[in-house]
Amino acid sequence: MSEAASKPVFDDLIHPRQRLMLCAALALAGEMRFDLLAKAAGMSAPTLSKHLTRLADADYVVSRPDRRDSRRQWVRLTSAGRCAYEGHVAALRELTG
Repeated sequence: MSEAASKPVFDDLIHPRQRLMLCAALALAGEMRFDLLAKAAGMSAPTLSKHLTRLADADYVVSRPDRRDSRRQWVRLTSAGRCAYEGHVAALRELTG
């Protein structure tokens, strides 16, 4: 866990189950293609897009086009997103601990 996230802090933006799943997947994978992230999370593309937009508005995720196929997008957590996710997980662990 990074130093900035060492303090457990609940994050209301990450807390909804779908966004927590997305952040967990991105934290583990580092970066995922949009279509594979949708499949892994069991979400439709419009639903995934809605949640990623909320996370991107908070600077928690960024996306980039694929180098070979510009129609495909890759998504990753930003450092702020990773810190927020780690702090949220730490708060949940503290609560259940």
